[in-house]
Amino acid sequence: MKHMNQNQEFRFNEVLFEHRNKEYGAYALRNESDRILTKALFIGVSLMAAVSITPFVISAFNTPEIITDGGYVLPPPVLIPDEPVDKPPVTIKPVVPTAPNTKTFDSTVPTPSRDAQDNVKKDPTPDDAVAGFTNNFKGDVIAPNTHVPTTAPVGNGPVINTPPPVIQVPVDKNIIVDEGDLGVEANFNGGIDSFRNKVMNNFDASGFESENIVKTTVTFIVEMDGTISGVKANGTNADFNNEAVRTVKSISNKGKWIPAKNKKGEFVRSYFKFPISMKFDN
Repeated sequence: MKHMNQNQEFRFNEVLFEHRNKEYGAYALRNESDRILTKALFIGVSLMAAVSITPFVISAFNTPEIITDGGYVLPPPVLIPDEPVDKPPVTIKPVVPTAPNTKTFDSTVPTPSRDAQDNVKKDPTPDDAVAGFTNNFKGDVIAPNTHVPTTAPVGNGPVINTPPPVIQVPVDKNIIVDEGDLGVEANFNGGIDSFRNKVMNNFDASGFESENIVKTTVTFIVEMDGTISGVKANGTNADFNNEAVRTVKSISNKGKWIPAKNKKGEFVRSYFKFPISMKFDN
């Protein structure tokens, strides 16, 4: 029957496309229609089967989650050590020596009295007895001393650290303290600006002729009593140096300096440098 239908279809196609171009696509499609439909049917059935089986394949490869009936498992307990308890102080009992079995006789001198009896018969003293406070001719063991001295309890109070005594060393009056070891530098009584103004006002510039600036640095020692000593100037102009030294000495003789102090607050000797620069207009 199938072959008959195919033959009829083929003859129908021959009649339909008679005197036409059979190379045209419709002729080929009509002849191949049964085969194409069959192939499409198999492909569709295969896709449906693949889609249906895929969930089962995936579930087969997944490891099932094992759920136990025990529920949540608690971690192991953490042991917390007990707080240290202060132990009471231990009292150490001294070792009490056992009294030896020694014979003794009473060696105390009796107190004189009016009722004293004469010719009192006394037991003879053994030759091996030693002097004591009672007559113990049989050598009985003397009861040991049971007195236990008390021990002061050991407390946990604060430890008081007493600092060692500070030995005061007197200041050496012959040492000149460096600038780095000073607590307070020396200063002129009235301030350094007052000293600078006095130098400028008392400087005799009548004998100098120079269009350039003349410079020098005056160095001196401020003593512990406020006076100065060892005044020097190290400029290049000798006359200018001499006048600077004269001016500084004359001002310092009129006004006292405040001596420097070390880091302990004690007055000490120290160096002081004072630069001077002037320009003379003639």
